[in-house]
Amino acid sequence: MESTQDLSNNTTLTSTQQAQIMAAADILRAGGTVAFPTETVYGLGADITNASAISKIYRIKQRPVDHPLIVHISSLSQLAYWVQEIPEAAWTLARHFWPGALTLILPRSRHVPDNVTGGQDTVGIRVPAHPVALALLDTLGPHRALVAPSANRFGRISPTMAAHVQEELGSDVDMILDGGACDVGLESTIIRICNDSVTVLRPGGIPLSALESALDQPVTLAHKAISAIRTSGALPSHYAPDTPLSLYPAEQIWQSALKLAHENYRILVLTWSDTNKIPPINPFIEHYSMPSDPIAYGRQLYAQLRQLDHSGFDHIFVEMPPDQPVWLAITDRLERASYNQFDKKHEHK
Repeated sequence: MESTQDLSNNTTLTSTQQAQIMAAADILRAGGTVAFPTETVYGLGADITNASAISKIYRIKQRPVDHPLIVHISSLSQLAYWVQEIPEAAWTLARHFWPGALTLILPRSRHVPDNVTGGQDTVGIRVPAHPVALALLDTLGPHRALVAPSANRFGRISPTMAAHVQEELGSDVDMILDGGACDVGLESTIIRICNDSVTVLRPGGIPLSALESALDQPVTLAHKAISAIRTSGALPSHYAPDTPLSLYPAEQIWQSALKLAHENYRILVLTWSDTNKIPPINPFIEHYSMPSDPIAYGRQLYAQLRQLDHSGFDHIFVEMPPDQPVWLAITDRLERASYNQFDKKHEHK
């Protein structure tokens, strides 16, 4: 595997950085794979015009072939090439949030291959807001795009630093572009637009209130709507560490941790609030405090879960986020990360 120096998140790239991006583009054109930074998480990229390269993405990630990939383009001007129908609401959102952490689900054009969409008639598409990603897309040239799910094994914690990609995928990837830590740290918000209805299929880096403000209309959440469209990160179990993770209200978390600690399980308690912040004295329990600000919490979440996953705990107990719209994406990720995890480990201990 070929690696690069740190392409930090600057708006101006040096000549050395540009040379690294040129090398990455050559690898992609030749049918290789490149992990690259976005503002959300690191993506595992392949040239959309190369069927063999796209197959490598599924193989490297161990991803089901009917699970669609998000297409990354360099600018709004390219949207009409990859999409055959663009509702006015889509134009409004794209102009407002691109480049940025917003993925639009729209009817695909004939240029989008079946193996990108999982055989569906729609495609997820976005313009990433990271100078390295944009430079790479520009270097690929017109009528080229990158299909890029997160650069990790399927269902696992998404990477927010190049070291996470190296740790998990290693030499399976032909090149890793290091662009520093991701600024958002959570995946993009996925939106479906059908007639006059706008639905969030996956909450993410763009909050609900911002979408409604841009559109000047209500936006529906997927759990309140019926949708047959398969999208990235929509399975009940996803974004999961190997260590079982369970969610608890603040008033229950320490009592639950003590119960297992008395059975000699090592418990890590992750809290964000001031409620019961001082942990009980117990050699089997450790405590880590997360930010109470949702933006800072989201930026740190995946990196912390990865670190804690290697720390030898039997269980990770996480305080439930507030029931507020600004915490929606974080709650979504933690609920999927905790899906069936606790019971599985407890049965085999």
